[in-house]
This record gives sequence, structure tokens and C-alpha cells, in this order.
Amino acid sequence: MAAPTTSQAGLEKVRNIGISAHIDSGKTTLTERILFYTKKIHKIEEVKGKSGVGATMDFMDLEREKGITIQSAATYAVWKDIQINIIDTPGHVDFTVEVERSLRVLDGAILVLCSVSGVQSQSITVDRQMKRYKVPRICFVNKMDRAGANPWRGIQQLREKLGHNAHAITMPIGYEDKFAGIIDLVGMRAYYFDGDNGEKIREEDIPSELFDEAKKRRDDLVAAMGDFDDVVAEKYLDGKEVTAQELRPVIRKATLSLKFTPVMMGSAFKNKGVQLLLDAVGYYLPNPMEVLNEAHDQDKAEAKVELISDPAKPFVGLAFKLEDGKYGQLTYMRIYQGKVAKGDVIYNQTTQRKVKIPRLVRMHADEMNDIETAQAGDIVALFGVECSSGDTFTDDTVHYTMTSMHIANAVISLAIAPKEKANAGNFSKALNRFTKEDPTLRVHRDEESAQTIISGMGELHLEIYCERIKREYACEVVVGKPQVAFRETITQKGTYNYTHKKQTGGSGQYGKVVGYIEPLPADAVEQFEFVNDVTGGSIPREYIPGCEKGFLEAVKMGSLIGHQIVGVRAVLVEGSYHDVDSSEQAFKTASIMGFREAYAKAAPVVLEPIMKLEVQAPEEFQGSVMGQVNQRRGVIMNSQTLEQYFVCEAEVPLTEMFGYSTDLRSATQGKGEFTMEFLKYAPVPRNVQETMVKQYQEKRAKENK
Repeated sequence: MAAPTTSQAGLEKVRNIGISAHIDSGKTTLTERILFYTKKIHKIEEVKGKSGVGATMDFMDLEREKGITIQSAATYAVWKDIQINIIDTPGHVDFTVEVERSLRVLDGAILVLCSVSGVQSQSITVDRQMKRYKVPRICFVNKMDRAGANPWRGIQQLREKLGHNAHAITMPIGYEDKFAGIIDLVGMRAYYFDGDNGEKIREEDIPSELFDEAKKRRDDLVAAMGDFDDVVAEKYLDGKEVTAQELRPVIRKATLSLKFTPVMMGSAFKNKGVQLLLDAVGYYLPNPMEVLNEAHDQDKAEAKVELISDPAKPFVGLAFKLEDGKYGQLTYMRIYQGKVAKGDVIYNQTTQRKVKIPRLVRMHADEMNDIETAQAGDIVALFGVECSSGDTFTDDTVHYTMTSMHIANAVISLAIAPKEKANAGNFSKALNRFTKEDPTLRVHRDEESAQTIISGMGELHLEIYCERIKREYACEVVVGKPQVAFRETITQKGTYNYTHKKQTGGSGQYGKVVGYIEPLPADAVEQFEFVNDVTGGSIPREYIPGCEKGFLEAVKMGSLIGHQIVGVRAVLVEGSYHDVDSSEQAFKTASIMGFREAYAKAAPVVLEPIMKLEVQAPEEFQGSVMGQVNQRRGVIMNSQTLEQYFVCEAEVPLTEMFGYSTDLRSATQGKGEFTMEFLKYAPVPRNVQETMVKQYQEKRAKENK
């Protein structure tokens, strides 16, 4: 069956949505049900199904084995007359870039919460990403069948922890093992989901014992909507009935304004409430024409231009994700403006190259459906188009570029090498491909040790890539000990007054620099700042860039433990030069040595990455879990108990966290789970710093022998 095109669906009938949440909240299970009810698949598979097949959207072998989503996967479905393009994103913080790049190109989202755990650490991260890209969302409280289910606590946490104006638009009929169906508070009807897979929807009156509660919750919703519409406000104050037809457009307007979050409930695993969620996607989430998308016009000094979802306008598309499939590079593209057809020539505005589109497809997980044309509002994939993640394409009548994504810094590194020299070709092929696909995976060569170093977002992130090199490229790898990305900084002002003099045959080298270095404010965006305060021409203008280059060279490697120096402002006050012997190189060398002189006086310290840790475990293991966190130099920020489970939030140095998953499992009989994400850099304790400096000096002494 050919995939429907946007022109058939009509732009107002298109929804580009993502499904995001904390790990294990049921995103992939929910997507599987959506595909089943929209008749995209004919049989439901579970994430860790007994069949070994695994969910449709988790199509990588590794995803099926581990029962987690690693890559975001795209699909499309039609519900009633609405065409929905869906991206299922990972919940694990190590793959947060997958969520970031998906939200970058989506118009709306479903934020999934677990009815027992509520708002968790990764829910907060995902919510921050949604706010960054101004994505309106519906919240779906999942797992209503679980013991301890309490959606109202989840709504309370949405308000308190995330600052949402959140109100329920549905409520459950029963909780936990008595969860039987859903009440729609907008239409005031009860819905039950019969049949083996909940595909038969039965609509009835609201059970009498729940009517008063439903009425009260609907009144709360109507009162909240009064802030967005005067007619609803008047009717509410006069005690008049507000119909579903009057209420729906107002909920939509409120949701699109990003000032309201409608909350729904259900259980994807038990097949309850998913169809109502699909209705809500059509009712309350935006179509491509209702979202403001901007680009920068390169012909007008990067002036902002609004992109309009109109097929008649010049073509603009963003390549937001690359995948190397069995047929070559697959480029996922969101089309913001204009249209494109198979065989068209498009221009990469980043590389200034033109490319012809040999094949255009719409993706359903790892299956492809060929299409002839695509237009504004579509999410499609192109074959045989060479580019990088984040490149903008146009038809060359306009020279627009879209803003790139926010990419977090890597916090952990591993030395990695192929086990057998014969596999070196495959090894470098794999790394080239993965760094192109994933902007948070960095690869560099350490010149001192001649090792290949890969850096990423966490242990699991790098572990997955090592495993993929082995499976997809038949290349066994040897992995070194994880290295933490330490930094160095200064805590006070330090002055320098350095003269670089070198006399050899012919012209010598001469440059004198005087000035100081000082810490940058804590909220500074840049990690290094150079200030030229030279007056009266004591250093000629042409040598100033040489001084700046010298300082930039000096901050690459600190003298304490040989790591990058951050948070420093270098100020050049004066100096002197020689008519014959001075050169840019001489001033560069003088600046490097001057910086080192000042650095020693500026009370330098070592900084380490501090991670935000959230641990969940049954209440009886509270003591041992807290003890483990304290042993690892962790600072407990908050702990609470919910339904026989306790949750502990802490700030812990990354250095202390290696092997934590094994320790946690053994301390909690395998029942504890944790998530961890980078929070900030902080100075290491003095005794730890002294040990690190001593080890670094011993290592240098050995190398110099």
C-alpha cells in the first residue's frame, strides 16, 4: 500500500508528534498500541515479548535484548482522518540527543508518566527539552493497572516540579487491578475497552458512584479554561453548562499557547485509554501550520525569516538524523516549506553542494514505503544524500539555514582499539559512521599515548557503541579503563610578566607580555575570554592575535593533571617588542609561558563532573542504598517514600560511579534502579586533588625518562 501524501491528508489533518518520557514509563508499549489501533500492525508485540520478536519500533537486536530504546524510530499512521507522523524516543539519559533531535523537528509531543513513579529525573530533562523547542504536549499517565497507581499525585508533581498548569481531561474508572475504563471529562461519557486487545470501544453513562467526582473535576477544568476564553469564563461564573463542542477549541488554544497541559490516563499494556489519546492528538495538538518555525537568511546577515508550511513556497528541509542502513545512508528530513520530489536537485546550505534525490521514502520503523513527492509538514527519509546531522537543504532560490540543536558536552571517555590489526579498516569505518549519526559521540586521537579515545554521555552510551562495532562491523574491540573528563580552573587572580628572548644565528626571537588572569563569573557562557587592554602601542597590533593564540594553546592543558583549563579570562595589559627580533610566533610563545607563570599563582583547582543521581528501590533497602551513595562521596539532596518504594535524589561525582549498577543490584536483590545525568562541574576535595597531581607528576616523570 502506498503511503498517503500530505496533499491527500490536508495540512490541517497532519500531526508530527514525539513520545517521550523517563526510562520504563511505557513509551514503546504505547507506540505499539497506537500502531495496532491505527491498523499499521496486525499483532501486538511486547518490549520484552516471549516470542523474542520485540516491539515494532525497537528493531535493533540490541534494543530487543536489553528491552530499552536506543535510537529514535519514525513511523506514520492514520487515525480517523488524521495523519500522524510519530517518533518514539529513548528514555535513557545516555541517549538524550535522540530526544533532542526529535523534539527539534516535531510540532507536538506526548509526555508519558508512570502512574506510580510520577515525575522522575528524566521526565524533568525531557520537559526542559520540550520547553527549549516550544513543543506543546499532552501528558499521558500510563500504567494505571499497577499497584500503587495514583494519577493525581502525578498531576500535582507536574504542577510543583515542572511548573505546568496541568488539569485532567479524563479520569480512571477504578485503580490498580480494578482499573476498568476511562471517563472523558470533556464529553462526560464513560468508555470501556473490550476484546482481546481493547479494540472494541464501549461507550456508556458515567457510573453513578463516580458521577459527583467527575462533575467536580470537570468544573475544575472549565474554571481553568476560563482564563483562556471569556465565553467559557462567563458561563462558568453564571453556573451555565459548557458543552464539549465549546470546551474542545478552548483546550486546544490553551495547549498550543504552552500555558496548559491536558492530562489523560490509561494503561498501554492493558490496552485501555489509547484510542482516547489518539482522539486528543487530533483535537489538541498543532498541525504544521500552527507552529512558528524560523530560519536564518544567509543573504541578509542571518536575519530571521519565518518558514511557512506552504507547498508553493521555496523548498526548505532539515536533515535531523542519519542512519546507515543496509542500503546505504538514510537521511531523515523534516520539510518545513515547499515540496520535493524523487529526482529533484536540492542544495546543502552547509556544504554548498547540490545533490539529486534518487529515492524518497516514508519510514515505518525499519520498513520503507516509497513515495514520489513530499511537502511542507512531512517527515520523510532520503537515500543516497551525503550530509551531516543538522544540515539545511533548499532548492537554492533561497539561502536559509535552520538553527542547530543543543548538544551536551561528553562526560566520559574510553580508550578503544580493534582486537586484530586486520580489522582496522572496519573499525575506522564504524567510528566515522557513528560520529556522523550521533553528535554526542566524539572520537579523537591522544597524541601522547597514540590511542583512539571515544567520549560520550555515559557508560551505557559507550558500551552500546562498542557492542555495535562488534555486531555491525564484525570487529572485536579492546576497551581501556573509563576516563572521566576532568577540567582545571583558577580561584583567584594571578599576574604574569614574561619576556621571551632567544638569540640564534641571524634574527632572534623577542616578545614581552605583562598582564593577569582571573576567574570568569559562574554564569559565563564561554569557557575562555581574551581581553586586549594594551594602550599606547607597547605591543604592535599585528602581534595581538599571536598573544591570543598563545593563551588558547595554554588553556588546552593545565599543569595540575594535564586537563583542559576552563572559566578563565586572560587580560593583556602591556609589553614590549623589538623591531627586528619580534614576530607573532615570539609573542605566542611569550603568552604561553606568561599564562603558566600566572596560573601557578592563581590557586588552580581540579574540577570533576558531578552527576544528578536518582535511585529507586523497595523501602526495606533504604539504609544500604543511602550508605552506598554516601560512600561514593554523594550528597543526598532529597528522599521520599511512595507506596513502599523510596526515591533518593543525590549529587555524586562521576569518578565514583563506575560499577555502581552491579553494587546497587546486589544491595537490593536486583530490585533497585537508577538514572544519572550530568549536572555541573565542581572542585574535587583537596586530598583527592593532591593524589591526582602526584600521580600525574609521576606519570610525566616516567615519560620523560
